[in-house]
Amino acid sequence: MYAKGMTTSDIESHIRDIYGVEVSDTTVSRVTDKILPIAKEWQQRSLETVYAVVFLDAIHFHVRSEGQIVKKAVYIAIGINLDGRKDVLGMWVGENESAKFWATCTDNLTGFSSAIEAVFPKTEIQNCIIHQIRNSTKYVSYKDLKALVVDLKAVYAAVDEPSALEALDVFAQRWDKKYSKISVSWQDNWPNLSTYFKFPQEVRRLIYTTNAIEGFNRQLRKVTKAKSVFPTDDSLLKMLYLAMMDITKKWTGKRQDWSMIHAQLAVYFSDRIPD
Repeated sequence: MYAKGMTTSDIESHIRDIYGVEVSDTTVSRVTDKILPIAKEWQQRSLETVYAVVFLDAIHFHVRSEGQIVKKAVYIAIGINLDGRKDVLGMWVGENESAKFWATCTDNLTGFSSAIEAVFPKTEIQNCIIHQIRNSTKYVSYKDLKALVVDLKAVYAAVDEPSALEALDVFAQRWDKKYSKISVSWQDNWPNLSTYFKFPQEVRRLIYTTNAIEGFNRQLRKVTKAKSVFPTDDSLLKMLYLAMMDITKKWTGKRQDWSMIHAQLAVYFSDRIPD
């Protein structure tokens, strides 16, 4: 019940209504606390040596801390292993969404790339194109939006990087007078926005967006929506851990196009992918 998002008081009422048994919400909380050592052991488990892709993101929750309600980030890493199977590599409660926490496909968090490269210098980093588009169109007038998005698509859907850069120049010529910051943002972030142009279409579809992790985040929000504020970091962690275990039970298959993706990755990363 806790894994499905029911609060301790909801569980107390449910048990009383269904079974006629009085169980206090404090007792329910103590029972669910038994999961904490298991959750922390899961956080410290050994992982596989190599993952083809790692998606990194954060999701925010309100937690009581020292008599105040603060917004805390839960850092999430999801990996796709060399068999094409998805797994949650870890979830950690932090103070806020900061690159300093991470000591990969990202959502354009400031400093994220530097933090990753400091530890994994050979990483090919791809910022999320969907996030970049959202940020680009946030303040665009509705009457301009449709045409502007079409011109942006010519950039990110180009057949190769030279064609994308040419489309970006065309975009800047057309839109810089009204929305000068959009082309500047794409140019400033280009090294990590354009990584996917190095690869064939199958790999591009895998890495150009963080949809894999955002879908997981949506499921976590669905479970936690009844809880506006968590009393402690541990109460947040145990609910997320139980929800994660419930969600990932359905992650039994692998990508249908994985054989082709693996073959392509083996060519590009022949020195890192084992035979």
